[in-house]
Amino acid sequence: MPPVNLLRQLSAADQSPWYDNIQRSMLTSGALAQMIAEDDLRGITSNPTIFEKAIGGGADYDEALRRELQRDPHQSSRALFFTLAIEDIRDAAKALRPTYDATDGVDGMVSLEVSPDLAHDVDGTVREARELFARLAMPNVMIKVPGTVPALHAVEQLIAEGVNVNVTLLFSVERYISVAEAYLRGLERRRAKGLPIDRVASVASFFVSRLDTALDPILAQRQPELQGQIAIANAKLAYQEYLEIFGGTHFAALRKEGARPQRLLWASTSAKNPAYPDLLYVDNLIGPDTVNTMPPATYDAFRDHGTVARTLDQDVENALARLAALRELGIDLSAVTDQLEIDGVNAFIQSFETLLTVIAAKARTLA
Repeated sequence: MPPVNLLRQLSAADQSPWYDNIQRSMLTSGALAQMIAEDDLRGITSNPTIFEKAIGGGADYDEALRRELQRDPHQSSRALFFTLAIEDIRDAAKALRPTYDATDGVDGMVSLEVSPDLAHDVDGTVREARELFARLAMPNVMIKVPGTVPALHAVEQLIAEGVNVNVTLLFSVERYISVAEAYLRGLERRRAKGLPIDRVASVASFFVSRLDTALDPILAQRQPELQGQIAIANAKLAYQEYLEIFGGTHFAALRKEGARPQRLLWASTSAKNPAYPDLLYVDNLIGPDTVNTMPPATYDAFRDHGTVARTLDQDVENALARLAALRELGIDLSAVTDQLEIDGVNAFIQSFETLLTVIAAKARTLA
């Protein structure tokens, strides 16, 4: 009897396993096809850091770069990057299209992020997201938009236009609620124009482990038993808000016309602290209508020794108590999550700038 594939069991438990990585070798070697067939992989996410490592880490993209430079030797590094990235995203979306069809458009999604230096530029974000979605021209792609306050307007506009959106870099429950409300407003604007809303897809990418990484040094001095506890509690509270928003009367009217809930996606789910269990942020956040996008090591670890059990809506009272304890300790959670957003945007901008520098250097060498 073949061993049980725990990733397949995760899908059966109504949480979709996505893969937080993409590189050309996955597509050309058949590795992605194998993951879809064996693990029931349901989606892929990418970000500037992932592409920086993929393109800068070897020669996988040299042939495509050379081809593009022969076609137009005067292209900018940014234009070259998006050409390479779109090729990868499109090929991955083709591989996942049967999953998209089999799940009636719920899964099988592949995400490509707008330039991170547009995080506070509403018009620039909308313009680039619209362009990338049109260039990809596939129903099972999502455009990632950082969930900054200005970008909430971009999310609403893009949803109203029928662009699938992955809202990323969410750290606070309050910001998640704002994102869900922007999604609903976008659907309502679309419906008001008589446009279909049954195939507009969106996820809200809620970052988990980075919160513990930020808080643990503070808690070590004030209340050590809370170390490694806050990120999961914060995510559980976000899920309770999800249930209220998308189980309530506001969404009910939209649901009748085929609208889909904007699922919560757990991101940053690798355990950064080696003292913690490697699957701390996966095993404890399993629940219906959610996604967990796992980096390669976490994905492999879950396949090997994950625990499939409904944990996301368990011990909610304890989660609330842990968050209340922060206030009693004088720790401003909103200030911490605000800083995490700033740091996250800046880190992606840095990765993007490094990536463009790498592409420019490669272009000079190949030319």
